[in-house]
Amino acid sequence: MKKILGIGSRISHPTYGKGVVTNVDSKMYWVTFIDSGLETLTFDEDFEVIEAAEDEVDTVSFYEVEKSLRNLLKKWSDASEIVPIADKYKGGTLVLKPKDSSLSDKEIPIDTFFHKIVMLRDRLRVMEQKINSSKLLEDQDKVDLQQYITRCYGSLTTFNVLFKNNSQHFKGDSGKK
Repeated sequence: MKKILGIGSRISHPTYGKGVVTNVDSKMYWVTFIDSGLETLTFDEDFEVIEAAEDEVDTVSFYEVEKSLRNLLKKWSDASEIVPIADKYKGGTLVLKPKDSSLSDKEIPIDTFFHKIVMLRDRLRVMEQKINSSKLLEDQDKVDLQQYITRCYGSLTTFNVLFKNNSQHFKGDSGKK
């Protein structure tokens, strides 16, 4: 029988990559992966143990492990946040079908499309920060530009269906009321 890994154990999974065990119960591990965020694995699933922590590591809370992992990722990665795609769309394809049937369809992996949406959101956030911290813009100009950005978020709410976590959804004007 395999020894149960404790919280804080580091593993490498053939599909999800490298991750840290952040919670354990009687049937499975909760593992936060660098590339794909939080996933659950059964004990008999195939993965490589990089560094095992003893299973009586109950003194480390999920919050502390998650906080440490986020700090490490922020320090060593250029990504600002791990944003997981909704499970039902993982590995899916977006098909753009022209009205003219003599033209061919364009297929795009949903993961690629989702990544571009997340990058757009991150760049809008950076733009917001630059506008708000600008010493050259008048307050009214900042308000006007902020309203345009809020409308951009509102236009992007259509894509919220792709996000795994509701907290990461786009919110326009109606989301602020």
